[in-house]
Amino acid sequence: MNDIKLALLGSEGAGKSAVLVRFLTKRFIGEYASNANSLYHKRLSIDGRQLNLEVFDPCSLSGSSRCILEEPVDWADGFVVVYNISDRASFLNAKSILRQIKEAREESCKGEVDIPISLVGNKQDLCHARQVCEEEGRTLAQENRCHFQEVSAAEDYLEISNLFTKLIRQVMENLKYRADCRRYSGSKSMAKLINNVFGKRRKSV
Repeated sequence: MNDIKLALLGSEGAGKSAVLVRFLTKRFIGEYASNANSLYHKRLSIDGRQLNLEVFDPCSLSGSSRCILEEPVDWADGFVVVYNISDRASFLNAKSILRQIKEAREESCKGEVDIPISLVGNKQDLCHARQVCEEEGRTLAQENRCHFQEVSAAEDYLEISNLFTKLIRQVMENLKYRADCRRYSGSKSMAKLINNVFGKRRKSV
């Protein structure tokens, strides 16, 4: 069974936990404040493959704080970054989080910066109070090479389900690509070692 690890990041009030619980349970929980980190588990099947999904949902912090990424950046295989379309400050925080993910991975992942990320504009049902236009979200996602989607945790389970399913597929492809690269690199190293050993023996005969 494959293990998939996602981290969910965003401002307080963006509804990131509501988005996650909507995906996990199909229920809408409304807004709630949490001052504790949460780790959710779910077994699911995608494309005929059994998966063990873990989602880390840290307590929301201000965009100026880097500690939100200390735990998930090395642990997670993918990220969901959520903002509230009716709260411009949450969008600016999402922009900061995307930058922090890139910087943290540059520091800790030996150049392996690319990782599947979904940028999510939540509370689409509050379109009448919109402070962030859809094109702004799409442009930010393109700049950071990540998927973008606007959703409503309050009204639409299917869109959120499709969002997570797409991200999980991207994570699976990314993990496979990285594993293939490691195997290829290992095969090249072994071939070079064998060539060095047997090449020297042939010369000494």
